[in-house]
Amino acid sequence: MRSASRAVRVLGLAAALAWAPPASAADTRPVTDSAGRRAVVPTRIDRVYAAGAPASILVYTLAPDKLLGWTRPLTPAERALVPARYAELPTLGRLTGRGNTASVETVLAAKPDVIVDYGSLAPTYASLADRVQQQAGVPYLLFDGSFSAIPRVYALLGDVLGVPERGRELARRADRLLADTDRRVAQVPAGKRPSVYYARGPRGLETASRGSINVETLDRLGVRNVADQLGRAGVSTVSMEQVLAWDPGIVIAIDPGFVTAVRTDPVWKSVRAVQDGRVYLRPRHRFPGSTSRRRSTG
Repeated sequence: MRSASRAVRVLGLAAALAWAPPASAADTRPVTDSAGRRAVVPTRIDRVYAAGAPASILVYTLAPDKLLGWTRPLTPAERALVPARYAELPTLGRLTGRGNTASVETVLAAKPDVIVDYGSLAPTYASLADRVQQQAGVPYLLFDGSFSAIPRVYALLGDVLGVPERGRELARRADRLLADTDRRVAQVPAGKRPSVYYARGPRGLETASRGSINVETLDRLGVRNVADQLGRAGVSTVSMEQVLAWDPGIVIAIDPGFVTAVRTDPVWKSVRAVQDGRVYLRPRHRFPGSTSRRRSTG
């Protein structure tokens, strides 16, 4: 019964939107996104629905006046860095990621010209894009969220959103930043690069090896990711014995509870990174400058 009611609401919203006059060929154009998907988008785009948090940042930095809303409310620290007119944008939820909080009805109610997603190009996300595009009748573009693709994505999306100059400007900035990072990394001998363990979850026993989007920053910085020794890509669960054997010099964590716990955990205190006070919490805010770096005291 609930499913039937939901279907009626979706159809009602779709019917209301259908009263708009059909766009002519001159008012639209085809765009191929990073996943090789082809969508027909309006020539002029004024309303963009960001499918996830990375997409909201991408659109905000490129064309903030076109962003319809955030995936979650901004924190006080984040709001301090954003002009009030953007900080007050509504919370629309997210279409992608774990525990998505938006629905097709939400998209229809927002009346976007286009949906933009930014991140993994895995088949799961491409399939989601196809499904939402079909259900909502709104073009859905999926862009490559990898570091190396940042300049290319800015240039492409800038053209799609009608701000090509801004897109090219940000593409050049990103290109220079990545090139400078690579240059600095190349100056550090391999033997002097730190060993790093990427800790996920409340116990810190989930990690990721080279090639995973989770540790792409570590790959770019040229550190020695101890999990590469697993010989398999993606996220893995490891034992405490394995972490002790690796004895990393730095731990990058994503769970605040874990960072607090390692200070008193008798087993984790045997790890060199904990002893040296080099356990860091990855920034969790949309705007990294809005949070201070956290570090365990060992």
